[in-house]
Amino acid sequence: MNAHSESFTVPTRGKGTYEITAQVKAIVRKSGVRTGTATVFLQHTSASLVIFENADHSARVDLEKFFERLVPENTGYFTHTSEGPDDSTSHIRMVLTRSSETIPIGDGRLQLGTWQGIFLFEHRRAAHRRNVVVSVIGV
Repeated sequence: MNAHSESFTVPTRGKGTYEITAQVKAIVRKSGVRTGTATVFLQHTSASLVIFENADHSARVDLEKFFERLVPENTGYFTHTSEGPDDSTSHIRMVLTRSSETIPIGDGRLQLGTWQGIFLFEHRRAAHRRNVVVSVIGV
């Protein structure tokens, strides 16, 4: 059994999706694991991780627009707004998605589908530096 853990930082420019598939693949390659799992964890409560369509950017635009309508900013019923009108909404959007993803590894590669990519989903308007931890375990 082999275990490997590594982290990296993703600079964001504000709300949107940022593909991190290449960084995760590189860590899996470096681990030497041929069969196992990779757990990708985001150390934040106002951004999230999603496995999503990576071939057509318009799918991600639709996702982002959907979340803007699902959890809108500037509503009178949010009280946690100490960091601005996107404060509470960013936390709620994270809860509706995920802070981690676990992906099988086979033949030394992530077993993502043809059109799947791993994305950091930034829910805040301002630019941030987001920390991602990848843990790989297997043989």
